[in-house]
Amino acid sequence: MATPSATEQLRESPLAPRELEVPAPTAWPFILALGAALLFAGLVTSMSVSCLGALLSVAGCVGWFGEVFPHEHEEPVPVVPVDTRLTTDRRVVERLPVLPDQVRAWLPVRTYPVSAGIKGGLAGSIAMAILACAYGVLKAGSIWYPINLLAAVVYRESLTLGPAQLYSFHADAFAIAFVLHGIVSIFVGMLYGAMLPMFPRRPILLGGFIAPALWSGLLYAILGLLNPLLASHIDWLWFMASQVAFGIVAGLVVVRQPSFPTRENVSFVLRAGIEAPGTMPPRKSGEDQR
Repeated sequence: MATPSATEQLRESPLAPRELEVPAPTAWPFILALGAALLFAGLVTSMSVSCLGALLSVAGCVGWFGEVFPHEHEEPVPVVPVDTRLTTDRRVVERLPVLPDQVRAWLPVRTYPVSAGIKGGLAGSIAMAILACAYGVLKAGSIWYPINLLAAVVYRESLTLGPAQLYSFHADAFAIAFVLHGIVSIFVGMLYGAMLPMFPRRPILLGGFIAPALWSGLLYAILGLLNPLLASHIDWLWFMASQVAFGIVAGLVVVRQPSFPTRENVSFVLRAGIEAPGTMPPRKSGEDQR
């Protein structure tokens, strides 16, 4: 016997709502977000930009609070029942391969340890540094040229270097560039280690081409604000090549490290190492009881 669909039952129900109260549209959240962006953009541009951002942020907060206090601003929206019927032409249901002890599929099924990302970041930093130094020797005639430009990202004294001084060695700039390059490379390598298991079929495509392209595009848009000296001297072709070299080397190192199954499906007591009889295998005699 045929049964009525959910839409027909909704239409026939006398208690079915004819309209719903939803929050009224407002532009105050956008004004608050714009003000916050200008507030922080002024830290690297001008104090007037920060003042404008602060005013917009205060106006956005006051206006947004006024939308919900003391009474929420809402507007009625009519309820339009839609007859939805789910159909499929498939005859076989595809199933994900899951380990025998897993109750449900957690993706990714396997992941890499943090040490894999650190190793990949360090290896990628070496490949990137080789290309950057090659650019300095072949294009600028000095291996210290790209190092001094990198130090100018956070070191104010490097911004005052003249054209001739950019080609000479400066111990303070070298130390800052070395530390900055190492820290950023390690963090990016750890990010690769966390992301590559989500792309098991094409891991190098993500790390070697997609991520460098996105990162280079972002830097191209904001580098003038972050480091005007580097923006005026950077060679984007060599920069892209060094980013791709970093991604490929870091990706290859990460995917060659041993992976282990993810533990999200394991109960909390097992992940916390708590003695839970019935959920943990019995210990053998002489095994460490800690």
